[in-house]
Amino acid sequence: MEDRHAVGALNRLFNFKRGEGPAVASGLAMFFLLFTAYFMLRPVRETMGLAGGVENLQWLFTGTFLATLVAMPLFGWLASAVARGHILPWVYGFFTLNLLGFAIVLSLMPGNVWVGRVFYIWLSVFNLMAISLAWSVLADIFSGDAARRLFAMIAGGASLGGLAGPLLGAALVTPLGHGGLLFLSAVLLAGSGSASLYLHRWRDRHPQAGAMEPDDAQRHRPLGGNPFAGFFEVVRSPYMLGIAFFVVLLASVNTFLYFEQARIIAERFPDPARQTQVFGYIDAVVQTLAILTQVFFTGRIAQRLGVGVLLTAVPVLVAIGFLWLALSPFFAVLAMVMVGRRAGEYALVRPGREMLYTVVPAEQKYKAKNFNDTVVYRGSDALSGWLKRGVDLLTDQPGIALCLGAGIALIWALAGAWLARRYRRGPVPQAGDGSSADPERPQALHNS
Repeated sequence: MEDRHAVGALNRLFNFKRGEGPAVASGLAMFFLLFTAYFMLRPVRETMGLAGGVENLQWLFTGTFLATLVAMPLFGWLASAVARGHILPWVYGFFTLNLLGFAIVLSLMPGNVWVGRVFYIWLSVFNLMAISLAWSVLADIFSGDAARRLFAMIAGGASLGGLAGPLLGAALVTPLGHGGLLFLSAVLLAGSGSASLYLHRWRDRHPQAGAMEPDDAQRHRPLGGNPFAGFFEVVRSPYMLGIAFFVVLLASVNTFLYFEQARIIAERFPDPARQTQVFGYIDAVVQTLAILTQVFFTGRIAQRLGVGVLLTAVPVLVAIGFLWLALSPFFAVLAMVMVGRRAGEYALVRPGREMLYTVVPAEQKYKAKNFNDTVVYRGSDALSGWLKRGVDLLTDQPGIALCLGAGIALIWALAGAWLARRYRRGPVPQAGDGSSADPERPQALHNS
């Protein structure tokens, strides 16, 4: 009896319903292992990016976008050919082999600038594709009601991994070297893929937990379509175009701040080792704040105040931060703005953005979502990177670009408000189809 009361108390504390604990634990493990693998390598990537000069970062962003354009049709083909439950393991298996290859090359050619540039671009493509796909699995597994309660909690695994990754990287880079870190990351990524397999098995045993489908056997069949279906799903759906526009604005704001971070840190800390430490410290603070918010606040905010608060609060605060940084371009101000923006994105914006996909059909959950999260995001990175560089060259006043960033952030907030309003209306029809994506699903699930 005491054990039952203890379980009930934990469920109330963490906002679970009966039977959801194993799925949440698996989701936490999937994100923790993925983000630990990624954040072990992220500070190294940032240092490699600065090695070629801040004035050349836009070239790396452009290279990343071009690499994403090559990768997306391959992903689209895979998503069309295999069952939904196997998409993530296949993709993560491929990336695991890539990491093992990089581990060998970096061990044989340490310090090679072109290897560093290729790795920077590869990690930037891997980052968005792997994370987007993990969220696709969650949107496929859970209903809208469960998403509002649980997505932030599960995203806490990402923040824990984002905290553990830099600490492990700093502790192990000396004894293992960069090649050893990549090998360890490959092992962690393989574990993340295994956790996703359990999530799909749990969903099969608990069909009431997710979106009701006309034939649940569809989950075990390939999605079909063609490698470019993600693009067509986006351009034919006003809702998906709205999410794409939201991603464009989000990526543009992030790029403006990223370039400003690179400029100030390169001026303040010329030593590459010190730069890596600073990036690691910022990551650690961001993830700590994000964890606390995700575990105890985000789910309750989404339930009581709605998804709109998750999608608009951070853009408004970022607009204020841009203006503050324009008036006081110092490292301390930059650190506070960057920490606030990134912690808010992980804890509020990202869970809110992923909840938007719980009301769309399966093909949009995987193909259109991945197109938005990779091609649209990286294309926006590249364009806004050149825009930021152009404004800096023409005016020689970073404050002007920051004021422009504040304006973009306010438009970002308006886009979030529109998406939240459309989300509350319930299931979104398949692109080009007037039917509901989920005709039997209770409308009340989306009106809280």
